[in-house]
Amino acid sequence: MIKRFGTLSLGLFLGFLLAFTSVHFLDDDITPQVISEASKLIGVDFTPAERDSMTAELETNRESYQSIRDLELDNGIPPALSFNPIPPGKTISKVEQPNSWNLSEDVNLPDQRSDLAFYTVEELASLIKQQKISSVELTKFFLDRINQYNDTLEAIVTVTEEIALKQAKKMDQELANGNYRGPLHGIPYGLKDLFAVEGYKTTWGAAPYKDQQINETATVAKKLEEAGAVLIAKTTLGALAYGDVWFGGTTKNPWNLEQGSSGSSAGSAAGTSAGLFPFAIGTETWGSIISPSNRTGTTGLRPTFGRVSRHGAMALSWSMDKVGPITRSVKDAALVFEAIHGPDGKDQSVVNLPFIYKSDVDITDLKIGYLKSAFKSDYDNRHRDSLTLAKLEELGAKLVSIELPDYPVSDLSFILTAEGAAAFDQLTLSNRDDEMVRQGKSAWPNLFRSARFIPAVEYIQANRARQVLIQKMDSVMQQVDMYISPTYGGNNLLLTNLTGHPSVIIPNGFTDEEQPTSITFIGNLFDEGLILDVANQYQQATDFHTKHPDMFMQ
Repeated sequence: MIKRFGTLSLGLFLGFLLAFTSVHFLDDDITPQVISEASKLIGVDFTPAERDSMTAELETNRESYQSIRDLELDNGIPPALSFNPIPPGKTISKVEQPNSWNLSEDVNLPDQRSDLAFYTVEELASLIKQQKISSVELTKFFLDRINQYNDTLEAIVTVTEEIALKQAKKMDQELANGNYRGPLHGIPYGLKDLFAVEGYKTTWGAAPYKDQQINETATVAKKLEEAGAVLIAKTTLGALAYGDVWFGGTTKNPWNLEQGSSGSSAGSAAGTSAGLFPFAIGTETWGSIISPSNRTGTTGLRPTFGRVSRHGAMALSWSMDKVGPITRSVKDAALVFEAIHGPDGKDQSVVNLPFIYKSDVDITDLKIGYLKSAFKSDYDNRHRDSLTLAKLEELGAKLVSIELPDYPVSDLSFILTAEGAAAFDQLTLSNRDDEMVRQGKSAWPNLFRSARFIPAVEYIQANRARQVLIQKMDSVMQQVDMYISPTYGGNNLLLTNLTGHPSVIIPNGFTDEEQPTSITFIGNLFDEGLILDVANQYQQATDFHTKHPDMFMQ
């Protein structure tokens, strides 16, 4: 054990440490012996005299903890602490530039009506703009798809038919009057069911909240409505944003129904892949857009932390939660992101910076890094990933070998569980966590309980170490314009979620069992436009994103 003589900060922790026990044993005295036993959990020891001196302070602290618990703070209330991913001294350009979309203008309806299920947003936008199909027709088409396939896929919690048809009718009337809102005008979409929509349940995928109604509408849903999109369904998520198991079952992978779609944006990815809607909104804290996109062969954008408002969304980790689109193509992801990014005056973490997308960036002018040790390691997708690097070189990319900072990244992961335990404090204290479907050692109920024993001091120390990691990562990013990583290469996924860097995941092949595989592009902070453009150039030079699961092609 480590011998420490400063009693105040660690004493505060020990009081916090004992607070969980005090939920059931509030009248038990805190004795020197209790302190001695509790201190073993954190590897710190005190002398008998120090332990004796701490008892009164810890009793006082425990009373304060109970007083705060009695407030029953709502999940939507953030802490008076803000995470900023921008390292000291770094400046981000605020210069606005027009986006260059080069959208298709003359798309035709398919001979087989069912093929519409896999049209991109860009293609459907052309059909609607030309009035070759109405938004009401398109919405009813996807509602029929949901009715046909959702029992198999288990990707949707609530079909929002009433609001969908109302919004679609409004979009058709506006277009008839000459008002076209843009490429999302009249396009149906799915919304992860951790976003509130007034008049509908918001279940968070978890049994304790399956009848919950929140009387507001999340900012991201409002922004999409303003852009003309039509909310057609609230999609499944693993309970409280973990995995693909929710209170109603397990969301399936459209490519293999024996397998879950991964999570936690399980339904958003599976439904997009299976053609139940053209795009969907997901969230990521540690892989919840990346993982299901990898599993289902979709394209996912995890934006920079602070790009999209989380107002009206379930909080899991205030310093790590991010909102992004899951689509069938990179350009679709860019179109959706343009509509949802930017401040709303409610989520104070969101910055007001431009999103600049150019569809014709000269890839030969870029320094594109690749994580050499990750690509050289022995992993399942190594061959297909090597072909991705070769294709990028064929397109003219200058690939530069880089490595991520050598830092104990995995040891910082308890930041997430500490914040999650605070976000769901009342769930633990009320014992309603027993209602959760998953109850294993790695499931939220156990993780939230265990997180109550994370020292407040160590949580702050971890965030100080995170600040060092941010600066180290900035030094790496100064070497390149962006970089590429195997989707699960090394500690890249956790590291970039901790530092807040944006990422785009796209399909890059199929296994021998015809399961999709993926590759990941990571960019500088608030530079989603560049990684989207480079990923789009790669995607246009391949055809993996044009393939769809056979069992949903009817």
